[in-house]
Amino acid sequence: MKKVLFAIFLLISTISCGKTASWYGDKFKGKPTASGYLFNPKEYTCASNKYDFGTVLKVTNVDNGKSVVVVVTDRGGFSKMGRDIDLSRVAFAKIAKLNSGLIKVKIKVLNDDKTFEYKHGSPIFNAGEYKKYVN
Repeated sequence: MKKVLFAIFLLISTISCGKTASWYGDKFKGKPTASGYLFNPKEYTCASNKYDFGTVLKVTNVDNGKSVVVVVTDRGGFSKMGRDIDLSRVAFAKIAKLNSGLIKVKIKVLNDDKTFEYKHGSPIFNAGEYKKYVN
């Protein structure tokens, strides 16, 4: 019964609050992501269970209007916790204070063509590539 009530609570909170984002960072630094890349909390990347690897997203904080552009390089079990996306530390810090916890966001797909091939190392999403998507 408790699990059912918790599931209903998560569903209602997700519907009423829209999409939610959090951040992940230091303890995953240097570890492989689901796409094969090594995670770096100082790169503009994110984990998403909805979007394909290499999808470029614009994530906007609903409360303050600040936006960041990220590329999907990872997956996660965070949807069970009511989150839609986990941003890298640097990406989250660009749109909210790190101690904010969960924030309400809008997510817009900027490019769903593969912006990089899956391999080990870092994604080819350099400053030049990033500037194409930032207004």
